[in-house]
Amino acid sequence: MKKLNLILLSATLLCTPLFASEQNSCGEYSECIAIDRWDIGIAAGYGERSNPLKDYDDIPIYLAPTIAYYGDSWFFDNGNFGYTLAEQEKYTVNLVTSFSADSAFFYRWDPSNIFIAGTNSFKQQVSAMPMLADSSGKDKHSASKTVFNELETRHFTLLGGAEAFIYTRAGIINLSLAHDMFNVHQGTEANVKWLYNVAIEQWKFELAAILNWKSEEIVDYYYGVRPSENIYWSEHFDAKSAINLGMEFTSQFVMTEHWELVFLARYTDIADEIADSPLLNERYSSTFFVGTAYRF
Repeated sequence: MKKLNLILLSATLLCTPLFASEQNSCGEYSECIAIDRWDIGIAAGYGERSNPLKDYDDIPIYLAPTIAYYGDSWFFDNGNFGYTLAEQEKYTVNLVTSFSADSAFFYRWDPSNIFIAGTNSFKQQVSAMPMLADSSGKDKHSASKTVFNELETRHFTLLGGAEAFIYTRAGIINLSLAHDMFNVHQGTEANVKWLYNVAIEQWKFELAAILNWKSEEIVDYYYGVRPSENIYWSEHFDAKSAINLGMEFTSQFVMTEHWELVFLARYTDIADEIADSPLLNERYSSTFFVGTAYRF
């Protein structure tokens, strides 16, 4: 019940794009970004991403950039490259790159901690923060379970795959499937996302619900325990595929052609298969940001 209450509460939070690109009507149920035009913006304010990893600090957010360009077929969106295979009034199919948010918990300057409006492929080389020993063990046996050596590096990687957008009167359904392109963890992710947006005069609102499936390889790479980190847990934690559930909310108040006030929030209910990892001490992750955005 606690999880359900948190998920319902998060419906008053959460996000997808941070601030909308200039759009023209493209169909009965959808909008699209103007072709052959760069959309660049920056938001300044304050936000925070909670970190479910033990002894890792929550991640503050002060600036949130966004950059996108859409041609007739090729496009770039906050680091994602894509190619449109088919585009009709009620659906779109693309080949795309994307990245997982899992590495963001291990690196302060991971791309998804910077480009909170969406995913990108910018790669930041930062050494992982060490996990501090837990001094709560009362004997040598319990200490062997709770004391961790410095964690080995969990690398960022780029995923590649396909996505589809289905436009309906009840909102937009986004389906995607992507696989590790650089053999970092050789895992696969799948997403089912429902989005609904509405505009009321100067206000824009968007609500989204997300189902995110991660293969066993991804769960093991980021949340499994290596023998060098803790021998006991390397033998007793078995990684399995997992499904995270999430809610997102974005609100924008358009003040002028270039200036907007923005609020976003996200809530992710972490699957038991991941939350049971001894590397975690929380079963959820949340993000919020409040600020002012300028679009060039």
